[in-house]
Amino acid sequence: MSRRSIAYSSSPLLASKTPPGRSKAIVGLMALGFVVMAGRAAYVQVLGNDFFLRQGEVRYARTLELPASRGQVLDRNGVILATSVVAQSIWVEPSDIELDDPKLGQAAELLGLSLAEFKQRISKGGKNFVWIQRQVDEPVALKVKALGIKGLHLREEYKRHYPEGESAAHVVGFTNVEDLGQEGIELAFNQALSGKPGSRRVIKDRLGRVVEDTREAIPPVNGRDLQLSIDSKIQYFAYQKLRDQVIAHKARAGSVVVLDARSGELLALANYPSYNPNQRQNLTGEQLRNRALTDTFEPGSTMKPFTIGLALESGRVKPETLVQTAPGRLTITGSTISDTHNYGTLTVEGVIQKSSNVGTTKLAMQMQPREMWETFTAAGFGQKPQLEFPGVVGGRVRPYKTWRPIEQATMSYGYGLSASLFQMARSYTVFSNEGQIIPATILKKPEPAVGVQVFSPRTAAQVLKMLAMATGPGGTGQRAQTIGYSVGGKSGTARKQAGKGYAAGKYRAWFTGMAPIERPRIICAVMLDEPSAGQVYGGLVAAPVFSETVQQALRILGEQPDMSVKPHIVAQAVEESL
Repeated sequence: MSRRSIAYSSSPLLASKTPPGRSKAIVGLMALGFVVMAGRAAYVQVLGNDFFLRQGEVRYARTLELPASRGQVLDRNGVILATSVVAQSIWVEPSDIELDDPKLGQAAELLGLSLAEFKQRISKGGKNFVWIQRQVDEPVALKVKALGIKGLHLREEYKRHYPEGESAAHVVGFTNVEDLGQEGIELAFNQALSGKPGSRRVIKDRLGRVVEDTREAIPPVNGRDLQLSIDSKIQYFAYQKLRDQVIAHKARAGSVVVLDARSGELLALANYPSYNPNQRQNLTGEQLRNRALTDTFEPGSTMKPFTIGLALESGRVKPETLVQTAPGRLTITGSTISDTHNYGTLTVEGVIQKSSNVGTTKLAMQMQPREMWETFTAAGFGQKPQLEFPGVVGGRVRPYKTWRPIEQATMSYGYGLSASLFQMARSYTVFSNEGQIIPATILKKPEPAVGVQVFSPRTAAQVLKMLAMATGPGGTGQRAQTIGYSVGGKSGTARKQAGKGYAAGKYRAWFTGMAPIERPRIICAVMLDEPSAGQVYGGLVAAPVFSETVQQALRILGEQPDMSVKPHIVAQAVEESL
C-alpha cells in the first residue's frame, strides 16, 4: 500500500507566508514579558522587599499583648480591699467556626447564654476575631474549652475582686471589663494602679497555633500597690451599724465618716444604700452615689459650735455669760426664730447643751457678717476639700456682703449654707487639735498633720467641754454616750429643701462628735436622710450610730477606756431646735 503524499501547497492557509513583521512582534512581546517579569522580581526581592516582608508577616506573625496585673488596694493594716485574679475570656474566629456544630449549644449554656444569642454575637463581629464573653471564671472557661469547638479560643486576662464587698464599695469603687477604674479609688488612682502591658511577637500557623517567637518578649510592668488610711474592721462595723439604723428608721439613705482626729486620716467612709462591686448588674444611681462626699445639705445645729467659738474667741462672751432665750422665740425683720422649749436664761455653755436657736442667734447678731464668714471658710466650709477622691464637693457659703440680718441669724445655726458630711467631720478637727483644722487624706501617711489655726487652744478647749455637756445629762446628744469612753458632739436636724421653701415632714438628722473627749482620737459624723419611723431628731436617730461606731473603733485602735463602763443616760435626749 503506497503512502499518500500531502501537498502543502494545495492548502491556501499553509501555503501563505507569515509576514516578517508579525514574527518579530511576537518575539519582541515575549522578550518584553521576560523583562517585565525580571523587573517585577527585582522589585519584589530587592527594591520593595520591606513592604512584602511586612505583608507576609501580617499573615503569619502576631503581636500578643501580655497584660499587666493591676496593683492591689490595701487597708492601713495590709488587708486586701481590691486585687486581681486570673480570668479567661472567650473569643472565636468566625471564619473557622461551624454554626451547625451541636457543641455550640453546650458552650452557650455554660456561659449563661441562649444558642441564638451565642450565634448572634458571632455573626455581628468581624471575620477574624469576636469576643463571646469577657472575664469568665476559670472553671467555666476550661469546661468550654474542653468541648473542643473549632475556632473557639481562650485568652487569659485579669479580673478585679473586692473581698470587703458592699461595706467598702464607695471607697474602693470598681473597674470596667478593660480593667480601667470607673469609681472610687480605682478611678482616682487608675494610672498608678494600672501598670504597663508587655508584648510578645510570635509566628502562628494557619490553625492559629504559636510556632515560634520572633523576638524576645517585653515583660509587663505591674501596677503598684496602694495603701489606704481606711481600717477595714472599722469600715465594716460602721457600715453595718449605719445600714441597720437606716432600715430601722425607714430612712431614705444614710452616711457615716470616721476620721483620725490627730492625723486627719480617713478610717471609714460608708453609705447606704450600697452595692456589691463583684456583682454590678442592674446598678442604680441611688446605690452608686457616694453621699458622704458628693451630697451637700444644710448642717443645722452642728454649726452652732463654730458660732459660739467665734463669740468666745472675740472676747464678747465667756462660757458662763448669761443669755436670755425667753420666751423661746425671736423675731428678726419679720421672721421668727424658735426653740422647741422656752429655756429661759442659759449660760453660753447651756446654749450648746440645749441647742438653743434663740441663744445662738443673739450671740451671732453681736458680730459682723465678715467675722462669721471668715470663721466658717477657715473651718473649710465653702471650700472644696483637698482629698484624693473623685466627686468631692465643697458646699456653699455665700459672700458676707450679701447677707441680710435674717440670713446671718439662720446661718449661725446651720441654715442658708451647705456642707457635705465629710466636711462636717473634718471641720471638727478644729476642736480636737487645739484650734487647728488639719488636712484630711485617704492614704496612709506616717508624718503628723500640719494644721491651720482657726481658734486659740483655749477657745477650742472651752468648746470641747461644751460638746461633752451636749452629750451628758440634759443635753441633746445623750444617746451618743458609749461604754468606757467619754464623748462629745453636737446633734443637728435640718428640714429638707423643696423648691424655694422646705418640704413638710422631711428632715436630715446629723450627729458629729469625737472621743475620748480629753484627748480625742477619732471624729465620727453620721447623717440619716428622711427618717420616717416616728423619730427625726439627730440626737435620737444619728447619735446611736455614732455611739456604737466610736466604741468599736476605739477598741480596734487600742485606745484605753477613760471612764466608768456604764454610760450615764438619765433621761431621753432633749430635742434640739430645728
